[in-house]
Amino acid sequence: MTHAEMLKRVQWKDLRDLNLREMLIENNLTIPWCLASWTLAYFGYYWFALPFSAFFFLTALRQVHNGFHNSLGTNKFLTWLSLYTNSVLMMASIHAVKFNHLRHHKYCLKEDDYEGKSAGMTWYGAILYGPVHMFLIHKVTLQLGNRKYVRNVLLELASIAGCAFVVFYFNIQFLIYHIIVMVIGEFLMAFFAVWTVHHHTEEHPELARTQRKGWKNKITFSMFYHLEHHLFPAVPTIKLPELAKRIDEALPELDKKSTF
Repeated sequence: MTHAEMLKRVQWKDLRDLNLREMLIENNLTIPWCLASWTLAYFGYYWFALPFSAFFFLTALRQVHNGFHNSLGTNKFLTWLSLYTNSVLMMASIHAVKFNHLRHHKYCLKEDDYEGKSAGMTWYGAILYGPVHMFLIHKVTLQLGNRKYVRNVLLELASIAGCAFVVFYFNIQFLIYHIIVMVIGEFLMAFFAVWTVHHHTEEHPELARTQRKGWKNKITFSMFYHLEHHLFPAVPTIKLPELAKRIDEALPELDKKSTF
């Protein structure tokens, strides 16, 4: 079955729009996790802060991922501002990640898909590849991106460097902790954001892995509905559980590989 045939059999277009409540959730989901992690780290409770930092990173990834596909329900400037702000908070140029992610959808697991390089590796190979992955994401964008992408990437990298300099110069301990954790998170992206959802799918790259267990989707903020995302990338994350139900009803014969 082709992608075009799937688009015809599944009702999905009504899921693209967000109401006010959904828009507020998607654009503010990171705030409580960030504040909780910073507060605990400020008072020196780094181990207690760690899970909140992890959930901040995950929800920020969800937010920018929706931004890549213009699914935050906001205008172009606010979407850009979300990507820029999260670049500084996550310690990586999110516009560089966006450039490669959109290429990932276009060239999924092919030679020109630089984001997807770790999909064919072993799980430990994908973890070790993490730093190379992040370097390559930035390098490719600066080499292949248009002027707008290059300008955004340079602005974000300069802002990251400036903030990091201030944090380390003034020895702001809780923000030093935040930077270290975010860098570790970025180095694990090749494993968590690529390998987990694409390994052993080379025969049908468009059919990524997915997750159907309710509690697993709750603790991962629906970020592992990746089959659904690849088939219908315009659908916001908050609508993916409903999309999954519709796919199961319309395409019961579709082979679904589990993420974890």
